[in-house]
Amino acid sequence: MRFLRRLPRPRTLRARLTVGLVVLLAVSCAAVGVAAVIELDGFLVSRLDQQLAQAGNRFPESLEHKGLQPDDHDGDEHGDTRRQTTGTFGARLVGDTVTNAAVVRPGSVTDVPLSTADTRQLAAVPVDGRAHSVELSTLDSYRVTASQGIDGDVLITGLPLEPVEAAVHRLILVAAVVFGLALTVTGVAGALWVRWSLRPLSRVTATATRVSELPLASGEVALPPRAPESDPRSEVGQVAGAFNRMLGHVEDALTKRHASEERLRSFAADASHELRTPVASVRGHAELALLHPGPVPPKVTRALERIAAESGRMGEMVDEMLLLARLDAGRPLERRPVDLTMLVLDAVTDARAAGPDHRWSLDLPEEPVTVDGDAHRLQQVLANLLTNARVHTPVGTKVTVSLETEGRSVLLKVHDDGPGVPKDVQPTIFERFTRAEHRRRADAPGGGAGLGLSIVAAVAEAHGGSVELESRPGSTTFTVRLRGA
Repeated sequence: MRFLRRLPRPRTLRARLTVGLVVLLAVSCAAVGVAAVIELDGFLVSRLDQQLAQAGNRFPESLEHKGLQPDDHDGDEHGDTRRQTTGTFGARLVGDTVTNAAVVRPGSVTDVPLSTADTRQLAAVPVDGRAHSVELSTLDSYRVTASQGIDGDVLITGLPLEPVEAAVHRLILVAAVVFGLALTVTGVAGALWVRWSLRPLSRVTATATRVSELPLASGEVALPPRAPESDPRSEVGQVAGAFNRMLGHVEDALTKRHASEERLRSFAADASHELRTPVASVRGHAELALLHPGPVPPKVTRALERIAAESGRMGEMVDEMLLLARLDAGRPLERRPVDLTMLVLDAVTDARAAGPDHRWSLDLPEEPVTVDGDAHRLQQVLANLLTNARVHTPVGTKVTVSLETEGRSVLLKVHDDGPGVPKDVQPTIFERFTRAEHRRRADAPGGGAGLGLSIVAAVAEAHGGSVELESRPGSTTFTVRLRGA
C-alpha cells in the first residue's frame, strides 16, 4: 500500500482517462491471459492423463526382466515397450523400496538413480489408478499413476510434464508480447482519442484562463471571445454553453458597474467643482465678519471662527475629492524632474512645526534623489503620510522618513514606532473614507474624511508606482515605490 501511495498520480483529466483506459484493458488482458493459461494447462494435463491411462502398467512390468531391450519383448506376457512414448517413466516398488526404475530413451531403456526423497514421493503415490504430479530430482516434473501388481508389488507409470510446461510457457510469452503491444497501441490511440474528445474543454479552459488574468476590480473590461461550443448533448458541450452564458452575465454586470462608476465619478467631479465657490464664499464672509471694527459679542466671534475653520476644512475636502475624480478620469500629471530629497526636507520641516511633541528623524542618502513626476502631487503624498503619522500616534512617537534606491526604483519610507494600524483596518487602509476611529484625535487637522491615504495610493499609481503598508504594534512603515529619473 505504501508503494502504491508513492506512485505518481495523473493530474489532468486527459491523463486520468487515458490511464484508466489502459488499466482497464490491462486487467482485461490479464484476466484473458490467466484464463487461457489455466485452460490450456488443464487441457494438456488431461490429455497427458489419458495417455497414462492408455499406457497402463506394461512398461513397469517389463522392468522385472533386466537387461532386455525393448525389441526383445514383442507382445509376450511381460508387456510391450516398443510402443512406449519417449520419456515414459516406470518404477516397481516392493513395500517402500524401489526395486527397479527406468525411463524410455530413443532406442533404449535407461535406469534412473533415485534419491531418498524421490523414493518417498513414489511410495506416497496413492494406488487409486488416478494421475498425480511428482517432482523427481533427475527427471523434473512427471504425472504418474500407481497400480497393484500381480505379486503384491506396486507398479508406477509416468509421463513427463515438460511438453505441457513448454506449451504453457510459450503461451505466456506470446500473450505477454501480444498484450504488451496491444496496451501500447491502445495507450497511444486512447491518448489521442481522449485529447481530441476534450478539445472543446481545453478551449473553455483557455478562455477561463484569459478571463482570470483580466483586471476586473474596476474600469471598463473587455472580455475575450466566447469558448466555441460543441454538441450540446455532450457533457463538454453543456459545460461550454454554461460557461459562455456565465461570461455573458459577467459582461453585462461589468458594463453596468462601469456605467455606474462613471456616473458616480462625474457626479463627484461636478459636485466638488460646484462646491468650491460656495465654500470659498462662506469662508470669505466669515473672515470678513471677523474683521469688523465694531464690538462683536464673544459668542459671535467664536461662531465666526468655527465657521471659517470648518469651511477651510470643507474646502480641503472638496479639493481632495476633485483630485481623486481627476485621477480616476486618467488625466495625466505633470512630468518633470523632481528633487525628492528637497521635498522630504521641506515636508519634515513643516511636520516638525505642526507636531513639535513628536520626534522627527531623517535618513537620506548623500546624493540627491530625483524622480520624474508632479512636484505638487508628490509633496501632497509626503504631507498626507506625515500628517497620518502625527495624527494616529501619541505624543513622543518617533517618526523617521527615509529615501532608498533599489535598481531603477526609489523607495520613500515613513516609519513610526506608534501603536500600529489595527489589523481589521489594514486590508482597506488605502480605500476611500477608511478611518480608524479609535486612533484619530478629535482635533486632528485636515479632516476625518478618510481620503488622505487614498490620495497617496492614487498619486503613486498615477506615477507608475505603488504604496505598501507593514504594521504591527511598535512598528508601522508606509513604503512608496516610484520610478527613478
